[in-house]
Amino acid sequence: MDLLNTLVDKGLRRELPTREEALAVLSTSDDDLLDVVAAAGKVRRHWFGRRVKLNYLVNLKSGLCPEDCSYCSQRLGSEAGILKYTWLKPDQASDAAAAGVAGGAKRVCLVASGRGPTDRDVDRVSDTIKAIKENNEGVEVCACLGLLSDGQAERLREAGADAYNHNLNTSEATYGDITTTHTYADRVDTVEKAHAAGLSACSGLIAGMGESDEDLVDVVFSLRELDPDSVPVNFLIPFEGTPLAKEWNLTPQRCLRILAMTRFVCPDVEVRIAGGREVHLRTLQPLALHLANSIFLGDYLTSEGQAGKADLEMIADAGFEVEGTDQVTLPDHRAAGGCHDGGGACGSEGGGVCGSGAAPEASEPRTAADARTDLVAVRRRGAGTDLAPNA
Repeated sequence: MDLLNTLVDKGLRRELPTREEALAVLSTSDDDLLDVVAAAGKVRRHWFGRRVKLNYLVNLKSGLCPEDCSYCSQRLGSEAGILKYTWLKPDQASDAAAAGVAGGAKRVCLVASGRGPTDRDVDRVSDTIKAIKENNEGVEVCACLGLLSDGQAERLREAGADAYNHNLNTSEATYGDITTTHTYADRVDTVEKAHAAGLSACSGLIAGMGESDEDLVDVVFSLRELDPDSVPVNFLIPFEGTPLAKEWNLTPQRCLRILAMTRFVCPDVEVRIAGGREVHLRTLQPLALHLANSIFLGDYLTSEGQAGKADLEMIADAGFEVEGTDQVTLPDHRAAGGCHDGGGACGSEGGGVCGSGAAPEASEPRTAADARTDLVAVRRRGAGTDLAPNA
């Protein structure tokens, strides 16, 4: 397929595809799916080999959020039966992190619900970061605390944070449809604050909220322009008790196409399969490893994930290897910091429109009648409980 050959060539050169090419990937047929995975896999292997980076989530403060993000089980007004608790103490968070590191995680992601941290919250998280770093040699720590105020990113970096996560989630045009208590511009501002403070920026999306192909391409192109080092691709977990509980729009095949499109647009960044992979990719999860070079190990913030042991077996059975703490995740040109010059997308030479031709129509998305609510399990173990974590 000429389209895929073109996209592979561009991916190996870090050249930005055209919007038409990205949309064509999302429109490929199921008959062409393995060709799409193989093509994007060439780009993934060129930049990241067969390594898979493991990340582990610690929910520092669960529920009780004043924001109204429609997709979130912790939102204002959520009726989802999730765990609710206030801040974990630094030693509690460090113990939770240690379980993930023992399971093979290279990065620990510290998350707290809320609009954004107070200065006291930053102090609290700084103490937690220091405790984790003292007890786990070589571990990376990423903070995800919401919208940042001036100076807070610098303080987190001084405390030892390596990265900061704040997702764009969806396109700017449709952002107001899922959240009204803050804006898309607020999110962009926080990612830029993380960049400016010297933190590795992590920002991604959520697929499956009823968005169009154009919305998906818009947000991934916006991410390319923001130039984060890692791009988590979440697949909506439709929690009962949230406004998007009936949004069952994804098939495993569509999830793979979304990951492939993300890889082609962001060829040399850490593409992470994040929340919802078990719910929507299901038995096709191993194929997704040919597209993404990073996953979360075990459970998520408020939902249960695949058993950590099963994650490790899946990686090995698919012919991949867990990335060690002594290995650098990013390619040399990114790890050296050469891509964050504020001048737009890294390695973007623009490029003209390559005549890829019209793509075949994709299969029909799932409907509410196909909902797999049996695969949505609320987390009842790990952080905030007396039960052992899944790692």
